[in-house]
Order: sequence, then structure tokens, then C-alpha cells
Amino acid sequence: MTTADRFLDDALANPINVAILERLPDLGLAQPWLVAGCLYQAVWNRLSDKPAGWGIKDYDVFYWDEDTSWEAEDAAIKRADILFADLGAEVELKNQKRVPLWFEAHFGAPYPPVSKASDGIERFLVACTCVGLTPTGDGAPELLAPYGLDDLYAGVLKINPHNPSPHRYAEKCASYLDRWPWLTFTDL
Repeated sequence: MTTADRFLDDALANPINVAILERLPDLGLAQPWLVAGCLYQAVWNRLSDKPAGWGIKDYDVFYWDEDTSWEAEDAAIKRADILFADLGAEVELKNQKRVPLWFEAHFGAPYPPVSKASDGIERFLVACTCVGLTPTGDGAPELLAPYGLDDLYAGVLKINPHNPSPHRYAEKCASYLDRWPWLTFTDL
């Protein structure tokens, strides 16, 4: 089994991830990606002999819309709330075209423009957490892991050079180590 196949097996062991991926096309959004915590936490949970969905706070979905108004994003969020209501999970949508408009005011650091939804996957604080799945319509979802999967499975946390935010990186690492104490992190 390849590492990519193993990742799919681990991420899809969480039935909520499966349901979201199956339903994403129904939202009619361009470039939908299920990303981040719900995926890499499923891996760490399985490596820790915990249920795949243990401790997952929310399920993040990135998509692309040329309309960067809050009203357009809010309409997509409301459609998603209805579509995923029966899952008992918080699904958070973010139009990646819109993120550069609010990111600096919210996080205190600039966020360069992106050209497609998947560009946002490359910018998470911790490199090994930069993962995403998108439905393909023909079975297995497409995987994007721009920094590979080796560190994810080794439990090695490194700052993402494309989002060098040392304070926020340290906070993330502390949060992860609290839940998965076997993880290790590199100094800045």
C-alpha cells in the first residue's frame, strides 16, 4: 500500500469525511476541497488507537468563487448548513478567493492572493497538515499534499515556509502535543 493509499484509508475511516466528500458536488461550488484537521487528525487518531473522528472540532471546506462578497460566501454557508445538517458536525466553508481580503485584519499577517482554491492548502501553519481531498466523481477522491505525507505519519511538525508565523506555529504545536503527545516539532 502506498502512503497516499494509506492516507485515504485513514482519512476515510471517519464516516463524516466520507459523507462530506460524497455531498460536496451537490453544493455546486467550484473547486471544492475538504481540508486540514478532519484529515490529518484522522491519521493521528488511528496512529494513536483512537476513533478516526475523535476530537475533531470542525470540517473545513475550501472552494473558489469569483464573487468575493460576504453575501455570496454566506449563501454558500447556508446551503452547506442544510446539506450537512444531519451529520452533527460543524462544516466551515471558506471562499479562497476572498481570504486575502480579511486574513491580515484577523491574523495580523498578509496573505498573498491565490489563483485557485487548492492554493490555500499550501499555506497552513504546520507543513505536514497541508492536506486536502476533492471529489473526483469516479471513486477515490484526489489527494493534495504539497509537502508530502512522510512527516505526517512520522508525527514531525515543521513550520510551513510559505506561512512563517512563529507565534501561531508554536500555539498549534502546543495544541497538537496536548492531544497527541507522541508528536515532535522542530524549533523555529
